[in-house]
Amino acid sequence: MEQFKLYFELGAEHILDIQGYDHIMFVVALCAIYTAQDWKNVLILVTAFTIGHSITLALSALEIINFRTDIIEFLIPVTIFITAFSNIIRKQNSMKPGYLNLNYFFGLFFGLIHGLGFSNYLKSLLGRDESIVTQLLSFNLGLELGQIIIVLIFMILAFICTGLFNVARRDWNLVISSAIAGIAITMMMETKFW
Repeated sequence: MEQFKLYFELGAEHILDIQGYDHIMFVVALCAIYTAQDWKNVLILVTAFTIGHSITLALSALEIINFRTDIIEFLIPVTIFITAFSNIIRKQNSMKPGYLNLNYFFGLFFGLIHGLGFSNYLKSLLGRDESIVTQLLSFNLGLELGQIIIVLIFMILAFICTGLFNVARRDWNLVISSAIAGIAITMMMETKFW
């Protein structure tokens, strides 16, 4: 139980660490089109992302797959940019609750890439431990909790801006997504591997 708690806390701390802002930006980009009333959709979306990165995190930690770190470090901001840019060009009617949108695909598929980014960190923690199932599970549950905290904070800010200050939902999405896309472009330039 002590080991479960340790890895759970490491997962939560890792996602909430402001120096890991790339992951925070991706989660915010996924949620930018939603409001507090869409909390069920957001929870499904964040869980899809957790499932995606849990799969590749496990496969990489178990050394079943292996990718060049420099390529993954470049692809992470690419996923952030694509998600934010799709929010910018999204039509207003596609932001309604229940509308099937690309964010579910982005959450799951891009989660696979983000999981590879976490894998080196987790491998360094695990060392040569033969039984890593508990550590992987607790680390991913900690990540999920951290993501839910990020989403909760973001949704409160969204409610304050759109609900209390009457900022149009489309304008809120454009400001958040444009800022994230701009930062992602800078990150891509900093992490290019060629």
